Amino acid sequence: MRMWERFNSGWTFKHGFDAGWIAEEVNGDSISLPHTAVELPYNYFDEKCYQRAFTYQTSLAWRDVFEGREIILVFDGAMADAVVFVNGTEVVSHKDGYTPFEARLTPHLNKGSNLITVRVDGSENPEIPPFGGVIDYLTYAGIYRDVWLKATAPVSVGLVKIETPDALAEEKTIKARVALSNPQGLSINGEIGVTLKGSDGKTIARNRVSIAAETVEIELSGLRNIQLWDIDDPRLYTLELELDAPSGRDTSAHRFGFRTAEFTTDGFKLNGRVVKLRGLNRHQSWAHLGYAMGQRGQEKDADILKHDLRCNIVRTSHYPQSPYFLNRCDEIGLLVFEEIPGWQHIGGEGWKAESVRNVRRMIERDWNHPSIIIWGVRINESKDDHDFYVETNRVARELDPTRQTGGVRYIPESEMLEDVFTMNDFILGMEELPGHNRDRIILKDQQEVTGLDRKVPYLVTEYGGHMYPTKRFDQEQRQLEHVSRHLAILNASAGTPSTSGCIGWCMADYNTHKDFGSGDRICYHGVLDIYREPKFAAAVYASQGSPSDGVVLQPVTFWARGERNIGGVLPLIVLTNCDYVEVKIGNVTKRIEPDRVTYPHLDHPPCILERHMVTPEEFGEWGMTWRDGTIIGYLDGVAVKSIFMPADPVPTNLEMVADADLLEKGCKDTTRVILRALDQAGNVMPFFNEPVTLALEGSGRLIGGSLVSFKGGVVGVYVEAGESSGVMTLTAYGSGFQAEKIEITVS
Repeated sequence: MRMWERFNSGWTFKHGFDAGWIAEEVNGDSISLPHTAVELPYNYFDEKCYQRAFTYQTSLAWRDVFEGREIILVFDGAMADAVVFVNGTEVVSHKDGYTPFEARLTPHLNKGSNLITVRVDGSENPEIPPFGGVIDYLTYAGIYRDVWLKATAPVSVGLVKIETPDALAEEKTIKARVALSNPQGLSINGEIGVTLKGSDGKTIARNRVSIAAETVEIELSGLRNIQLWDIDDPRLYTLELELDAPSGRDTSAHRFGFRTAEFTTDGFKLNGRVVKLRGLNRHQSWAHLGYAMGQRGQEKDADILKHDLRCNIVRTSHYPQSPYFLNRCDEIGLLVFEEIPGWQHIGGEGWKAESVRNVRRMIERDWNHPSIIIWGVRINESKDDHDFYVETNRVARELDPTRQTGGVRYIPESEMLEDVFTMNDFILGMEELPGHNRDRIILKDQQEVTGLDRKVPYLVTEYGGHMYPTKRFDQEQRQLEHVSRHLAILNASAGTPSTSGCIGWCMADYNTHKDFGSGDRICYHGVLDIYREPKFAAAVYASQGSPSDGVVLQPVTFWARGERNIGGVLPLIVLTNCDYVEVKIGNVTKRIEPDRVTYPHLDHPPCILERHMVTPEEFGEWGMTWRDGTIIGYLDGVAVKSIFMPADPVPTNLEMVADADLLEKGCKDTTRVILRALDQAGNVMPFFNEPVTLALEGSGRLIGGSLVSFKGGVVGVYVEAGESSGVMTLTAYGSGFQAEKIEITVS
């Protein structure tokens, strides 16, 4: 039977690389994977510090179970140019930082200790996508995803493509195309069986066929009482395969779902019904850790997008992302637009050939994920290149005819070789550009963008972002405009039936090259900050979710008389999914209905208190005493949520919250810890920037520093479990606060 186990522990890491180290054990740091070669500070650093070569080493002891089997190391991801050596012999190289690769160890192993050396070069090699031009994000060096040890029979199950061609029929069918792995070139014969199981583990159907070639087609038909995978009910099934051949037995399992997904001129249709897409782009990076976040953090990002931000789609900008993230999208019903690595630049012929291989690797890795609804087969925001993009589309359609292709561009009238015209529309805000000579426009008309004489399937894939970067601690008036722009675009998209939807730029702030961002190596483009703490604009998305999934009530204000130009807090936008809100200041109460005039297409328009709705005596003017405020949200006439904002906020409590209080030892399990400086009403203090000292006791590691400063009342760190069980205690000492402690159990 197949052996599959993590191979993340017991590695040695050393800066630099020398050919003499390939066959000799080096002295270095003892580390576990996933690993980032250089942990960066929050901001202000030189990104070239990781753009060089590094050495990873470990040993694999021979086991009796290896005898007569294929022994393989599977690397889920290493950035960016990796070469694997076994006992001094090169066995594989891989020039793609985002897709997996295998190192076949079988012919190189000794019946003793075997030295494995991996050279990882983080240089921005112009022969490897996305490099060669400039990119507005970082590509952190290291073996930043899991490594697995796989042992199989000499002939084993390789790639498995599962299709459900009649998903909407009462009786359904599964077609599985199985490619066998046969590196020794043995004769092929035997049988392969498939078993379909539901999410409860019960068997639904079986079939068994003879094999005589390295590709096998298997079908299960007449399937009844099958539930569809949907965003509100993501039903998953598992297809188990068992190969019996003269060389031995092999098994594998593959999760999938029954569903249809189609972009049309009438919008996007999931299982035959129109679903307006509303989502955000996501980079797979974190402060300090770079790309090297394990399963827990990857899954947390998917949960934030689905449950906190109420998105129904995410775009994996601008590369294939973690299998853990995609698995979680499958589980919670979050749709995915996945694309190949790249940003504006197209290289030479070798570069293009590597990019075409990226298309193949991406699709073969991820074609069974029901959450993925479209393949991005064009370099993000690149110019037209007819032959190149004919080939990327051809490969995608050949590999997976069940999904449409898209190609994200920002140049109007770009050649449409894909099935869906996917456009980054940054027209909102362009009226500020000197010489633009156009009125304020929210989204461009589709046919102005495409230059075609007909409607085509159309999706807006970016907006906002660099057009109006906003820090979580920026001045309130800027944040108000940030919120208003996101509201306007969601409303415009919702009111255009021929547009499938819109995906905003972006989920969270991210570290970047010197050429971009705010000069401190951060692009402040997110609706969350780099620690995933929400800005006001996050509630624009969250408020479009049903109140049955959680009531949203977020006033867009710090509640201060003198924060805005001229003073006051009006107009006061309240982002909410309540029926209406009440705003109380002193003895004055104002009932505010949703603004369906300005935002007629939103499911839940904001409630806005305008100046004309109050008198100077009611709300006060400059020079008058500032008073406490209360916002109350109502559903069906019942108050369901309220927020109290004191007129005189003072630092009162230090809040420290971990995403998880139970971690697993020995597998690089990591949890985010957020610290917040709160006033007497429990509100974050938006201009509190004092330092806080942290101390961690127990088997684990604190990532982000023992002395950190609040950034607008919030700061994040990470706690990583060690190799042994026990309790870790994290203590925070902040100026003016009592010391706070949290405990995290490692088992």
